[in-house]
Amino acid sequence: MRLSVLLFAMVSACVALGIAAPASQDQDDVRGAFLTSRPKQKAASSSGAASRPSRRRPKSTVTNDPGKTPVKKPANPSGPTTSDKTSDKQSEERKPVNTARIGLGLTLFTRDSNGLAVRVDPEHVFQKGDRVRVLLETNTDGYLYIFNTTNDGPVVMIYPDAQLDEAGNYIKAHIPWEIPSSASDEERLRWLVFDDNPGTERLYFVLTREPLNGVPTEDDLIALCRNSSGSCPFRPTTELWDAIAKEMKEPLKTDKSARISGAQTGPEQQASTRGLSLAKDDPEPSLIMMASSTSLMLVTALDLIHK
Repeated sequence: MRLSVLLFAMVSACVALGIAAPASQDQDDVRGAFLTSRPKQKAASSSGAASRPSRRRPKSTVTNDPGKTPVKKPANPSGPTTSDKTSDKQSEERKPVNTARIGLGLTLFTRDSNGLAVRVDPEHVFQKGDRVRVLLETNTDGYLYIFNTTNDGPVVMIYPDAQLDEAGNYIKAHIPWEIPSSASDEERLRWLVFDDNPGTERLYFVLTREPLNGVPTEDDLIALCRNSSGSCPFRPTTELWDAIAKEMKEPLKTDKSARISGAQTGPEQQASTRGLSLAKDDPEPSLIMMASSTSLMLVTALDLIHK
């Protein structure tokens, strides 16, 4: 099975939600623990034209995100100033006692006969011509990588992409992100489309607190692909992929909604296209996965079934 993924201008890809990870455990606190860091109030909406938020890593080196380690400022050659000492003391006081578990929420949408995006069960079997889109949400700032295999073939990175989001892959906590984007100018770029070749594709979602070493992003990825004709697939080294595969063996706690139905809401669509946070009373992800410990990386593999 292959998908006509014009959005990525790369290999055929899919988004499937049959978890290929260790059995889930202790589900009781997963959904609550993931949603507790959502803001209580809705973000103010913008009246301007919808635009995909920047995915480039922030320039600032200071962060209060409990899931990330602040980067130290360069040393002052003449020694620390009074301001430096005060700032360092304040930074120490702001350090969190506990690091939050890293989590990823996913909701799968399909296009109905009226052209609307509606929730679909992850175990749905898809047919030729079906269209899907995935909405992602994280509980911490970080970096998201998506790798794809077709029928257990070679591993190819399909996100970040030199032709999307300035080749960036930085995401902020509870600001949802659509793949592909419903805000794309052309209908053919808004969905992942199943073609007439049945089979199984697998997407590997890799969420990290810090960028992966050895993976080109932003200007490096753009430069790598500048002279390429057509697609520019990056294939991870054996060493890198072995490290990712090892992380897949780490247990995840999961929570899947008992009932998956309903159209995508206005707040969900607006938040993903305008870079707004989802609030506690906004719709929740259909599937939530959280690391069982305060790890630096979460890896899960998702399959789409196409017959």
